[in-house]
Amino acid sequence: MINLFNTQIETLSVHQVNNKARNEGAFMTEEPYKLSDEIAPLLKEYFFKPFREKEESYYKFAHDVDLEFNEMYNMAVKIFNAPSETNVHETSKEIAKHLYEQSGHPHIKSGELYVTYLTNVSIDNNIVDAIGIFKSEIKTDFIQFDKEGSNLKMRLEQGINLGKLDKGVLIFNYEKEEGYKILTIDSNKYDARYWLEHFLSVDIFEDENFHTKKYLKFCQEFAKDVVLPAEDKKEEVMFLNRSVNYFAKNDDFEETNFLNEVIDNPDLIAEFKNYKVDHGEKYSIEDLTDFPISNKAVTEARKKFKNVINLDTNITIKLDFVNPESADKFIERGWDEERQMYYYLVYYNKEVK
Repeated sequence: MINLFNTQIETLSVHQVNNKARNEGAFMTEEPYKLSDEIAPLLKEYFFKPFREKEESYYKFAHDVDLEFNEMYNMAVKIFNAPSETNVHETSKEIAKHLYEQSGHPHIKSGELYVTYLTNVSIDNNIVDAIGIFKSEIKTDFIQFDKEGSNLKMRLEQGINLGKLDKGVLIFNYEKEEGYKILTIDSNKYDARYWLEHFLSVDIFEDENFHTKKYLKFCQEFAKDVVLPAEDKKEEVMFLNRSVNYFAKNDDFEETNFLNEVIDNPDLIAEFKNYKVDHGEKYSIEDLTDFPISNKAVTEARKKFKNVINLDTNITIKLDFVNPESADKFIERGWDEERQMYYYLVYYNKEVK
């Protein structure tokens, strides 16, 4: 989990990286940009806002042979080892050249590249430094007004929309041996491989957040594909409820304990294990039986799990994920022979406003 509230931009270098396929070249500035008190808070919001709003999925630098052959990893090490303004700026030129070399597809847009050195960044309750690399590509039309005598004249110009960052990456000085912990965003999907694979060369960082998220997603699919056909919609919802509650109340996941706690039917336990053999690789949990639990990932998953039963008679039954025992005690499902319809019987003492 990250917190950028107290983060400071210590250095800022700005270059222009154009399209290599069109031989447009790259423009490298000679000196770091001196931030004014007026621009600094605007840029902080421009750079950081997408990361506050994005679901945290971490990456790490990777290479098929060895991490030391990853160019961006080496440049990050170079900056973290000597974060002086001069060294950060000179290394930012190397980063801009590296990005230009990856800009060979005709669809890739020219834009400004910002390389920043950041301090006081909070990640996983640790205060670390970070490198921020951002790119603005899409220009927005806006109108300026000039006074001309007793009239106002409109002038059309183009500039950057500070409400939308096109591409960005935060490289945290954390978990260096694993390839650093990294967050990245890309608002433009037409060239996704260019930024993520070619420029950064990253892979998924498999931490507790990743494992928790993937295992709960696997449980959601198991509920839909196995529990629902074998039982009913109520049991599907309740299985998900018991699953997410197990994750919410425990610090560590242990698969045997999990299965014994959330599944009453022994046949479904066997089905779960078989389903994991067949589908575990898809969710990167095929060999996963124990791991630390991420509370943030549990909270995010709980928001996505549906706790309602939608009926074809335009009636919806909402189940309480906080008090799951209510559904077990006070809801019964049955079959009405006369109407030839299923029904849910709901017990209650009084209606609550």
